[in-house]
Amino acid sequence: MSVFTNLAASAPGQATQYVAAVLDLLGDRNALDVLEHSPQAFGRMLNDLSDEQVHQPEAEGKWSVRDVLQHLADSELVWGFRLRMALAQDRPRLVGYDQDLWAVRLHYEEADPKQALEQFGVLRQSNLNLLRGASEDDLQRVAVHAERGEQTIEQMVRLCAGHDLVHLNQVERIRMAIA
Repeated sequence: MSVFTNLAASAPGQATQYVAAVLDLLGDRNALDVLEHSPQAFGRMLNDLSDEQVHQPEAEGKWSVRDVLQHLADSELVWGFRLRMALAQDRPRLVGYDQDLWAVRLHYEEADPKQALEQFGVLRQSNLNLLRGASEDDLQRVAVHAERGEQTIEQMVRLCAGHDLVHLNQVERIRMAIA
């Protein structure tokens, strides 16, 4: 199992490893640049695939490109809420969620991949607009994540950018597996 596998039952114990791996993947890249360009990067990957390929998981029990895109739209919605909580409230508590349960109960297998990508892009733009208006002091505001503990908005931004890279790599791996 990969460190990027974020199973809800093991998330609190793996949080430190997960965060380190995601931030290592981001490295010294500018997080805002990654966040700005990710929707287009996913769009280019989607355009190169047939409908059948978009719905095909890389292996039994794994996600398809469609599932990843819907996860990104949902993750962006959650991240936007967390970002707003951290900007507007003092030390808000941020709950985690079970991404695999969301995939099942929110019917990712029925998602429209193009619509999911569009939702992701619109939500991302809204979140970036909010961040562009944030001051340096705002970026140091702290929220308390249920699994990861205290984190500043600046850390949340870097983690979100790394999360994009995890899924860009995942989609590329899926593309290779189904080719």
